[in-house]
Amino acid sequence: MAKASSDRNTIDLFGKSPGRPRTQPLTRKDQLKINKRAQREKEKAQGLKRLELIIEQEMIDKLDKLCEINGLKRAEWLTQQINKSLATPKNTRSKK
Repeated sequence: MAKASSDRNTIDLFGKSPGRPRTQPLTRKDQLKINKRAQREKEKAQGLKRLELIIEQEMIDKLDKLCEINGLKRAEWLTQQINKSLATPKNTRSKK
């Protein structure tokens, strides 16, 4: 019978290993998986959604510079810009 690393009921199936006792029965990989899932659930409960952008490094550098100037994180700066864009009257946005 093989022991799965996520099996919490039979942690010491093959006896105790010498050395310092483990404080966490799960492997680091399994811990990260569980923590990441909890983080996604927490963000979902807060009404947040993940967004992935693929842009050139030059644009990322410019965005980082703007964020640094304003003392904001990327997500905060982008949210602020979207809100500003929606707050401007339509007739000013359509002028060229």
